[in-house]
Amino acid sequence: MIKVAPIGKKDSIEMRKVYAGFVSEQIEAGSEIIALEADLMSSMAMDGVHKKYPQQVINCGIMEANVIGTAAGLALTGRKPFVHTFTAFASRRCFDQLFMSLDYQRNNVKVIASDSGVTACHNGGTHMSFEDMGIVRGLANSIVLEVTDAVMFDNILHQLMALDGFYWVRTIRKQAAKIYAEGSVFTIGKGNVLREGNDITLIANGIMVAEALKAAQILEVEGVSAAVIDMFTLKPIDRMLVKNYAEKTGRIVTCENHSIHNGLGSAVAEVLVENSPVPMRRVGVKERYGQVGTQDFLQQEYELTAEHIVKAARELL
Repeated sequence: MIKVAPIGKKDSIEMRKVYAGFVSEQIEAGSEIIALEADLMSSMAMDGVHKKYPQQVINCGIMEANVIGTAAGLALTGRKPFVHTFTAFASRRCFDQLFMSLDYQRNNVKVIASDSGVTACHNGGTHMSFEDMGIVRGLANSIVLEVTDAVMFDNILHQLMALDGFYWVRTIRKQAAKIYAEGSVFTIGKGNVLREGNDITLIANGIMVAEALKAAQILEVEGVSAAVIDMFTLKPIDRMLVKNYAEKTGRIVTCENHSIHNGLGSAVAEVLVENSPVPMRRVGVKERYGQVGTQDFLQQEYELTAEHIVKAARELL
């Protein structure tokens, strides 16, 4: 069950501190968790955890393929490996290992991919991945998530301890817009309806959920009733929810901090064309690489704001 928080607030805790706190808590509880890093301890607030628990937190260095192989080996011994690195490196740099060592062999490893899309900011184009979710969702057994805020991240991490398999979790590192109230519980594979509407449906994930909610408020002033769905599970996508809202509103706009190719927009379009074809638009990155900049600048530059969602909605209306 979810509870929606008031719009416009920021989380009180950074996402990376949610992760570090979770790892520390699991180690102290005596669980079989083991956390692997690719020389990004300080970036993910894991320095202190590593210093306190050097046997349970391992820095494998800037060798992402080796990190995945090491995690696979640890999984075979009964440990529960959580691997963290930046999104770009957790997808394209070690894709063969994700396939061979994790997905093909059905190993129980959870990959936490941070600095998603434009939130890589000052790390620039080489670290700014717009294609990662498309890469990983192509694997046969992968479960692909993009967490929305700190409440969701904490709940999903705790769920992953009890789940077996290859899960790939996309996140930002710093403060997210607060979407959910404390105590919310999330169902992997099910989207969350954050706002009801009858004229158009905005389906978003990650940082674009907050933008979609803002867009719905703007559209409301114009007399348009917009539903907003947080589709935090990209794979398996909630096909029934997409179908139901396509039939209810007749128009869909997808909103993602990712390429419009092979991400949320493509996944939703696949469901629509097979079940309930309706007009749609995809708000996301269009045939571009990243660059250095603040997040506000980059969201404007790559057309990832509430105003760009409203523009796409108006085209359909």
